Amino acid sequence: MTSTASPWRLLAAATLAVLVAVPIAVAETNVITVRKDGFKAMEANLEAIQRIVEGRQPTAGAVAPARAIAAHAPTIVTLFPPGSDQGDTRAMPTIWSDRAGFERVASAFVTQANALVAAAESGNAAQLGTALQATAQACLACHRPYRIRR
Repeated sequence: MTSTASPWRLLAAATLAVLVAVPIAVAETNVITVRKDGFKAMEANLEAIQRIVEGRQPTAGAVAPARAIAAHAPTIVTLFPPGSDQGDTRAMPTIWSDRAGFERVASAFVTQANALVAAAESGNAAQLGTALQATAQACLACHRPYRIRR
């Protein structure tokens, strides 16, 4: 028994394929925007903490920005899905070719971001300054091998 697909079924299948593919392509484009916005917010939060440290202000002001950084940190690995290397991005191909290395430095950043929160919550200015420096180093540990320099 031979079955032939009706033209309507073929049209329906083709339409379904397009409806599935278009959101995936849009999602890949949007993920670049989402990750760029997230990194800009993280940079602003780090700068806010830096101003607190440099101005010798109470560490309580660093708690909210530190928490925002720690909340964003675990999402970083999810913001680089396959196919999101195209478009307006500074992501290096090594993010995908050395995924284990990328995930390792991203995980280290999560740990350090949580230590930054603990330091901010401690009320100890010296501890906050040290944690801020370590957090900045954790950022650079990812930037050097996985981000195109300008």
